[in-house]
Amino acid sequence: MKAGENVAIVSTGRALPAGKITNADLVKIVDTSDEWIKTRTGIQERRMMNSEESNTSLSVKAAEIALERAKLNPKDIDLIIVATVTADLPLPSAACLIQAQLNAPNAAAFDLAAGCTGFLYGLDIAKQYLKMGAANNVLLVGVDTLSPIIDWQDRNTCVLFGDGAGAVVLQRTKEDCGILASKMYSDGSKANLLYIPAGGSSLPPSAKTVEERLHYVKMNGPEIFKFAVKVMTDSTLQVLEMCGKTAQDLDFILPHQANIRIIELAQRRLKLKPEQVLVNIERYGNTSSAAIPVLLDEALQEGKIKKGDLLALVAFGAGLTWGAAVLKW
Repeated sequence: MKAGENVAIVSTGRALPAGKITNADLVKIVDTSDEWIKTRTGIQERRMMNSEESNTSLSVKAAEIALERAKLNPKDIDLIIVATVTADLPLPSAACLIQAQLNAPNAAAFDLAAGCTGFLYGLDIAKQYLKMGAANNVLLVGVDTLSPIIDWQDRNTCVLFGDGAGAVVLQRTKEDCGILASKMYSDGSKANLLYIPAGGSSLPPSAKTVEERLHYVKMNGPEIFKFAVKVMTDSTLQVLEMCGKTAQDLDFILPHQANIRIIELAQRRLKLKPEQVLVNIERYGNTSSAAIPVLLDEALQEGKIKKGDLLALVAFGAGLTWGAAVLKW
């Protein structure tokens, strides 16, 4: 990368299913209440795809919006990175399916699986490709369609998750903006706190795994909660230090939308004002890799984020993984 160049997000897009599942809908199928869900999670409704929608279709819609806003033809894209754990097929990758539907023949394409941290992993990887000059235009999609892998008999997980996709285009820029710092983290020793037991090569699908409901997300909620508050705070402070900033310099933080109590605890530990923390969890729930790009796109389209604003993005997810980034818009 030439002196004076930075790597920046130049456009965004999002796609969410029209179908909604409200707390009132969940009350009819599991032992819960609207008050219990709102108090513990902050969620009031979440989006759910219909039979004509898919991981690929939502991704393509979000990507087309981002490409149009960047004034790019799909043939201009050099690399497509898709952060997801819910691809339409085990093989090939979601990224190749998206590449074909976009008609982006010049793009290399691959998926990465980092759970809810996927978008920030993708951001860090895209930054490296662009810095090294290995790509000029990178399309990064954060997408998850979680409704098919949620156990609708488990009130501890089914109230949390929704479907959605967000996309961004990244380029090098000479403007005074871009990614100031980013970092990925992981701790595989805690993998059993959030996982799907069956469906992989070690425990392939069978009548027994289906009967035992092993193809659904399993989560140790209390342990994930404690982990999330710590790493959301610590990793944000670490990336701020990497670029010579403090929490007091931030205009906004865009945290992973998993649980309002996690977000509020992290906000207090970082000594931020509530208005500095962007939130849409009440309308979408946890959309995993899509959460941050959807939140970013909404905030931009609503005029909340302005040129020159300093942003922190932070997430945690299965793996366990976590990550953070600081951007000057």
